[in-house]
Amino acid sequence: MGRWEPGARERLVVAAVDLFTEQGYDATTVAQIAERAGVTKSTFFRHFPDKRELLVAGQETLSRLLTEGIAEAPGCATPLEAVAAGLVRASSAMGPVNRELAPRVKAAVAASAELQERDTLKTVSLAAAMTDALAARGLPDPTAALASELGVLAFKRGFAQWSEGDRDGKDELAGHVLASLDELRAVSASLG
Repeated sequence: MGRWEPGARERLVVAAVDLFTEQGYDATTVAQIAERAGVTKSTFFRHFPDKRELLVAGQETLSRLLTEGIAEAPGCATPLEAVAAGLVRASSAMGPVNRELAPRVKAAVAASAELQERDTLKTVSLAAAMTDALAARGLPDPTAALASELGVLAFKRGFAQWSEGDRDGKDELAGHVLASLDELRAVSASLG
């Protein structure tokens, strides 16, 4: 096992998703994940505190990118324009590996109550980070919270469309996410 081989974190995530798909989340051990990834258990624990964290890997980066994008939006931006700036920034971090793994991650989460709980916590955390970033721009709480929830929903819908779409690499996640945000904006305006 290559102790210092690059890409260990990504290999651990891929190995975990493969094993969760093959034998289920509960039946998969950290030792199996480490072995499949070609690393030691101690390397696993240097990257992740436990196997639950594997499927929310990158959440801190995603939150940071969302909040940076919101903070850097022009001062005259509407709440949803600021959210869109955050979504574009966060979308830039998603690549081919995210797209390839997404359907299997979705299946693993659907099959495990523990992973569903973790996924829900991730969603709540992302919305809270966006709400805080919008509040820092001077938006009142109800407006910031609603814009954040729409942003999270747009990201989830756009990500699902992107990951299930044509794999030719020509379409970009940001386009799907922004189209979803526009659709949600129109729907919410029609609610009266």
